[in-house]
Amino acid sequence: MSVSDIDKIFRDEAGRAMATLIRLVGDFDLAEDALQDAFAVALERWSVGEVPDNPRAWLVNVGRNKAIDRIRRRAAFRGKQQALVLELELNAEAPDEPPTTLDDDMLRLIFTCCHPAFAPEVQVALTLRTVCGLSTMQVARAFLVSEEAMAQRLVRAKQKIRLAGIPYEVPERAAMEPRLGGVLAVIYLVFTEGYAATSGPDLMRPDLAAEAIRLARLLDRLMPGRGEIKGLLALMLLHDSRRAGRATSAGDIVLLEEQDRTLWDRAQIEEGLRLVDEALRVPGRPQPYAVQAAIAALHARAPSYAETDWPQIAGLYEVLLRISPSPVIELNHAAVISMVDGPARALDLVNAIAARGGLDGYEMLPAVRADLLRRLGRKEEARKAYVVATEATQLEPLRRLYARRMKELG
Repeated sequence: MSVSDIDKIFRDEAGRAMATLIRLVGDFDLAEDALQDAFAVALERWSVGEVPDNPRAWLVNVGRNKAIDRIRRRAAFRGKQQALVLELELNAEAPDEPPTTLDDDMLRLIFTCCHPAFAPEVQVALTLRTVCGLSTMQVARAFLVSEEAMAQRLVRAKQKIRLAGIPYEVPERAAMEPRLGGVLAVIYLVFTEGYAATSGPDLMRPDLAAEAIRLARLLDRLMPGRGEIKGLLALMLLHDSRRAGRATSAGDIVLLEEQDRTLWDRAQIEEGLRLVDEALRVPGRPQPYAVQAAIAALHARAPSYAETDWPQIAGLYEVLLRISPSPVIELNHAAVISMVDGPARALDLVNAIAARGGLDGYEMLPAVRADLLRRLGRKEEARKAYVVATEATQLEPLRRLYARRMKELG
């Protein structure tokens, strides 16, 4: 097996293997080091032999053993460390254990990352690092801070978990409530990284998208009847239903207007539509995820791109801006306005957003602006905006898309 094949397996399995190792060793840094040790062994063994039937359980077992070795190599052992070694040995996972026995560990990890003791940005950073497997540099880039500053932020968060004794568990129902908003946000963050990766050669990471959907289903069972949970699950199902049509066999992006809608997953669409209706019927104020899901539902129902109900989508974005205002939603609203009132009106909105500075460093801002300028025939300005968009992204399929656009501009 090639190194790239092994690397893909590791990316697919690392998040849940990491979650289980954190449960076993009780320490983020030790679990991370142990998983890296396990991956080094996998590179050595799998490249010359068969990959085990259950790679995740294999990584957990090898990582657990490596963690024990690391503890034993420390210069001075205390009673607590010896007890930890014993606990690790007693709680060892068998290498052929079925994957279902590890499933709840990811939810435990997310609830730990979303503890009320952490600020929202720390919750997101911890999730990007531990659940999505992004490097510290990639997380820093997402927050527009230096790698050193982000490394310090993550170290402080992990120390707080250890020193404050924050439990690694799914809390009781009453304790779930204050964390639910953060948990839903980070589950959607996991999905977003799977739907459109932050960087790398591939547009999508289906493993992360599937994991986010699985976690939302589990939450829906734990806390039934919640509109925000059903709305998020519907939103992810409807977006994910288009996966087969979003990229060519060569990995190039296929834009929504060019997608073959017969490739869309009709079963996921039907489930998503049902969940949207359930979420919108929950009494009270409309939930942001439910409104976003209603937007995705209009895309899913449209027979073609040209027949999409753009005025209704624009209206739903206006509702979303009232209940959950943000510059990103404003940018999405502007893109939809281009389909209702034309690209000139949308460009005015985008320029106003840029002037306020709310999206400085956000890579999709120059991309949306470039597309509007292209549609207006302002070729030189569009070309410059595509250059900025290219420099702002680390995702290779996006860079190739922008290169094609610039070539079309002559």
